[in-house]
Amino acid sequence: MNFMEKEKPIGVFDSGIGGLTVVKRIASYLPEENIVYFGDTARVPYGSKSNATVIEYGIQDAKFLIHKNVKALVVACNTVSSVALKNLKDKFDVPVIGMIEPGAKMACMETKNKRVGVIGTRATISNQAYSKAIKKLDPSIKIFEKACRYLYRSLRRDG
Repeated sequence: MNFMEKEKPIGVFDSGIGGLTVVKRIASYLPEENIVYFGDTARVPYGSKSNATVIEYGIQDAKFLIHKNVKALVVACNTVSSVALKNLKDKFDVPVIGMIEPGAKMACMETKNKRVGVIGTRATISNQAYSKAIKKLDPSIKIFEKACRYLYRSLRRDG
C-alpha cells in the first residue's frame, strides 16, 4: 500500500455502523491518514442474505469508495469478508483488507486453553470463515461457532 499518496483516503465499509470501531483503530495507528467510511444501514443485515447477494452488495459498496479515489479498501464487515473478499481482491486494483484473517490471528494469540468461540451472522458461520482461518494458523485449536440470528435486530433496537 502506497501511503505516500497522502491525498488519497483509506476506504472502509461495513453493512452497518459496527465498522466504526475499525475506523477508530485505523485512526489510532495511522493518525495522519484520511478515512472515508460507508455504512450500508439501508440493507442491513447482510448475514441473512445469499452469498450472491452479499458479493453483489460488497462490490457495490467497494465501487462507491473507489469513486472516492481511495488508495485501499478495508472490509470491516465480517459477512462480506467471509463471502466476497476474493471477489473484491480480484476486481479492484487497490489493496483489499478483510476482517477474518486478523480476527483469526488475534483469537489464536489470545486463547489460553486452545478453545475459541465464534459468534457471527448466518453467512459468516455457514461459510466457516473463522474456522478455516484459525485451523490454518493452529490446527490444535477447538472452535465453537454459533450463528446469531437476532444480532442486528437487538443492536438496532438498542441503538
